[in-house]
Amino acid sequence: MLSKMAMCKSHGQDSSYFIGWQEYEKNPYDPLQNPSGIIQMGLAENQLSFDLLESWLARNQDVIQFRENGGSMFRDLALFQDYHGLQAFKNVLVSFMAEIRRKKVKFDPKNLVLTAGSTSANEILIFCLAEPGEALLIPTPYYPGFDRDLKWRTGAEIVPIHCYSSNSFRITKSALEEAYEQAQKRNLTVKGVFITNPSNPLGTTMSRNELNILITFAMTKNIHIVSDEIYAGTVFNSPKFISIMEALIDRKLEKSKMWNQVHIVSSLSKDLGLPGFRVGMIYSNNETLIAAATKMSSFGLISSQTQYLLSKIFGDRRFIKRYVKENKKQLIHRREMLASGLGNSGIECLESNAGLFCFVDMRDLLKSNTFEAEMELWKKIISTVGLNVSPGSSCHCSEPGWFRVCFANMSKETLDLAMQRINNFVNSDRDIRQNLRQQPSRSVTAAGSRRRRTIVNWVVKLSSGDGRTDR
Repeated sequence: MLSKMAMCKSHGQDSSYFIGWQEYEKNPYDPLQNPSGIIQMGLAENQLSFDLLESWLARNQDVIQFRENGGSMFRDLALFQDYHGLQAFKNVLVSFMAEIRRKKVKFDPKNLVLTAGSTSANEILIFCLAEPGEALLIPTPYYPGFDRDLKWRTGAEIVPIHCYSSNSFRITKSALEEAYEQAQKRNLTVKGVFITNPSNPLGTTMSRNELNILITFAMTKNIHIVSDEIYAGTVFNSPKFISIMEALIDRKLEKSKMWNQVHIVSSLSKDLGLPGFRVGMIYSNNETLIAAATKMSSFGLISSQTQYLLSKIFGDRRFIKRYVKENKKQLIHRREMLASGLGNSGIECLESNAGLFCFVDMRDLLKSNTFEAEMELWKKIISTVGLNVSPGSSCHCSEPGWFRVCFANMSKETLDLAMQRINNFVNSDRDIRQNLRQQPSRSVTAAGSRRRRTIVNWVVKLSSGDGRTDR
């Protein structure tokens, strides 16, 4: 007999998000070995500036060999280290956190907890904040892995804050109140609001107005705010990123009770493209929480060798500034490639300024305005088109027809091929062409509306033999 934990089904592995990964792994695309395989567009991984990191390592062989001042550091790094982490590493991390927040916030290394990735950081925070059966409010759509990270072992509940495309999925006061009321109807004690800023899967940053609404709500209800800011370093366009800490400072809340009820999760997986190094962080001004989280972090530590290597990379301030600047350029270019490629097929993306993905509007490709039709389309995209994308329903989106599509984990050539595949699919599917003719233009922005009308006309002409294309 195994434990209830081992046998329970609440891990979330049956989500279409994870099923898509499984289908990709059965038939992964390779330009030489498997050119007709499935292209992975469900992985939010940043490979765009990896060459800069590799060049730095090539120039700094002593760091790789754990040598410093002519001597070996191997013995010091290999022997026992406590769970507080290397001080030199924590010092450069808080400096980097301040840098990507435009130095609007100062971070104290004593308030930082190191964890084995942001998954561990999020779970530890929930263990610190909520008893089993208590709830967190989370705006939709949200990262599908949160159903595992926040609920599976902690026993906490998630109550969705329903957001809609009519206002670009922005958080409103009424949506917060409605979610809180739903929790009360379920006899759930609400312990906090959990946000991702920048958003995964939207690729947008929260406005100052949204943050102020959220802070006022949390103060009124006397609950916590957890801000997952692991994509803070991927902001590539205006508006600029505003951290929850910056919003608190702007309201002069440093001496308020709320100052100790706001907690940040950060990571190097997205900002620096190093998910395999498993570096996550919790930052909080709550001394009791930091003490408890530090003890809990002993179940998932970052190796001393990893901390040492990264402390040297981040200690090179000139290199890090260059990396961040170049990475933003790459993200802008790659996002434009995806948006324009989809635009050629009459498909639009939500206006975004951050992240490694776009939230793509495929409502006009649905046979009906239902989540069943969304799943039917998703299965076609995987099996017929050969692309693994994440359906909005896996992100608990309140509206069918939205998909998260990643663009930073592949070469330009592979992204071009993915766009060719979706274009061929749209132009060859009679039902989809019919939908594109009949559906009214829908867009997040007025400029996008004009683009959609132009594109839809082009697709209709093409399907009737009047259009031309160089593809």
